[in-house]
Amino acid sequence: MSTDTRQIDQAVFTNSFVEELRGEIAADNRPRQVPGCCYSQVAPTPVRDPHLLAWSEELAAFLGLAKPSERGPAVDVLAGNLVTDSMKPFAARYGGHQFGSWAGQLGDGRAISLGEIAAVDGSSWEIQLKGAGRTPYSRRADGRAVLRSSLREFLCSEAMHYLGVPTTRALSLVGTGDTVIRDMFYDGNYQQEKGAVVARVAPTFIRFGNFEIMAASAEIDNLRALADYTIRHHYPELGEPSNEVYVQWFNEVCRRTAVMIAHWMTVGFVHGVMNTDNMSILGLTIDYGPYGWLEPYDPNWTPNTTDFGYRRYAFGQQPQIALWNLAMLAGALSALVSDAEEELRKGLEVYRSTLSNTFHERMLRKLGLTALAGEEDSALIEDLHRSLADSEMDMTLFFRHLSHAAPALAANSENEELLIRGLIEAASYSVSKMDRHDSLLQWLPRYAQRLRKESVGIESIREGMLSVNPKYVLRNYLAQRAIEAADSGDLSYLQTLMKVLKTPYAEQPEQEEFAGKRPDWARDKPGCATLSCSS
Repeated sequence: MSTDTRQIDQAVFTNSFVEELRGEIAADNRPRQVPGCCYSQVAPTPVRDPHLLAWSEELAAFLGLAKPSERGPAVDVLAGNLVTDSMKPFAARYGGHQFGSWAGQLGDGRAISLGEIAAVDGSSWEIQLKGAGRTPYSRRADGRAVLRSSLREFLCSEAMHYLGVPTTRALSLVGTGDTVIRDMFYDGNYQQEKGAVVARVAPTFIRFGNFEIMAASAEIDNLRALADYTIRHHYPELGEPSNEVYVQWFNEVCRRTAVMIAHWMTVGFVHGVMNTDNMSILGLTIDYGPYGWLEPYDPNWTPNTTDFGYRRYAFGQQPQIALWNLAMLAGALSALVSDAEEELRKGLEVYRSTLSNTFHERMLRKLGLTALAGEEDSALIEDLHRSLADSEMDMTLFFRHLSHAAPALAANSENEELLIRGLIEAASYSVSKMDRHDSLLQWLPRYAQRLRKESVGIESIREGMLSVNPKYVLRNYLAQRAIEAADSGDLSYLQTLMKVLKTPYAEQPEQEEFAGKRPDWARDKPGCATLSCSS
């Protein structure tokens, strides 16, 4: 294992996606249809004044990269101003179902991959610049990204990693010195905003939509080549591609996707735009746009203004939407599998069972319980989620305070009633409406009784609960504060918030301001409660 570090402009890039799959060397970045290709080789468009705003120290250390100065060749690479000799930058071609309808060719319209570099453990990681300029897949857009959305993606990628959620990562956030014109809520209110580029990192950014566009265009050779590439590079444990291996691979994609969704559902995360082109073939959270955390608990909540009419991607819909997306992927892969309907259906069952089991296991851990009571526990968990909705509970705060309250509840303390009221006051958004809490007040004694059946010491239970119930998550109002400060040139709030989110399960008593309920001023403020897909 190498521990050497180098600046990213000195790193040697490999280019397996470009060298092993069919693509084009784009003569220009004019938006157009690109039939028969998996990608277009295209250079990023330089920006006026690239300067480093944020850097992920831990990810960089894993990649063997040294932090660059505010300006210089390394930051030029991270902004797209410098392409080194070993890079073969490209934008991938893919399609997708958006809000349930087939959208045809989409592709990397503002993301350009530089290639892959080796981490200190020898693993390969793709570096992708989001906001790096127009590509053949930009359609009517400019290929740029604003500071607002780029900062949100940088922060959330890293915050999710430290929560333990399967996710893509973010290496850097670079200001461009250019302005970008955006209509944030698509209401005709165009404004100039600061531009930025975020460097995203993952083993691959291949999505369900990469396969869908091949199937929809009847490009079976490209479909097979892409599937074989994905298996050989990212699922090598399955063996050489074959009919049986395609089936095993789809099963594993379904399993990984289920694990990811179970994580989302047990930390209260809402992705906001689960189109098939936003679903990673590795089961990673990808494309952080109009996301949010439940404040308060509401299965029907979505932060995405574009989705307010149908709430297709609301919190409670995410498990079913992921299944629907996997079914679309199965349809795309069916040309590769004999008896596809029967064989690929098994993968969907893998998804269902894995999601159910993983969600149940994670919920038991959040409640400090072991698998003792079977159906009793299932009923307890199901009733809890109804109670959280009735009580307008902040999901993060409820479980964190419950972790501290568990010993007293299990001991049937005489302060139990006071404890319960304190929990409600700390976590509910309807404290003044005590009748809203009737179902939760009935649930808590059941939970206390169930806790008493555990043989493990109650302090061990408490510590276990604190290790899986975060105190700190990236609430939208915190991200918005960081955006507003950064927009005015103050990066201190962003830096403090980044530091807090790296240890979300630690108490960090000096950082209590980052752990509170959403303040009243943020309830309806743009960027705090409502977001769009605007870049």
